[in-house]
Amino acid sequence: HVQLVESGGDSVQTGGSLRLSCAASEGADGRRCMGWFRQAPGKEREGIATIDSGGITAYADSVKGRFTISKDNAKNILYLQMDNLKPEDSATYRCAASWDVTAIEALGRIADPAFGYWGEGTQVTVS
Repeated sequence: HVQLVESGGDSVQTGGSLRLSCAASEGADGRRCMGWFRQAPGKEREGIATIDSGGITAYADSVKGRFTISKDNAKNILYLQMDNLKPEDSATYRCAASWDVTAIEALGRIADPAFGYWGEGTQVTVS
């Protein structure tokens, strides 16, 4: 059972940048895939970025070229660098973890409660 704690959410202006962090309570075992999804009020959850155990990444079209996912295995931290933020990026961002799944597979499943473990989220507001 892994616990995930996000941080880094804030209010920023259009065009600004933020870096979100997700601290995992235990180290990866070589099979873990992690990622980020978001949910805005009145909208469905959207998987936006994933990174698998091999370091392969996948992104939703809505964030491709603006967001970068990375991880520090030594510190058990997942990051999401968000640049050129837009008002439509405003949402609660949550990180998630699962095992034995590729980054591409995870992108389509990460927003499903059955995916694995979720953090509580961090709020991003872009105005």
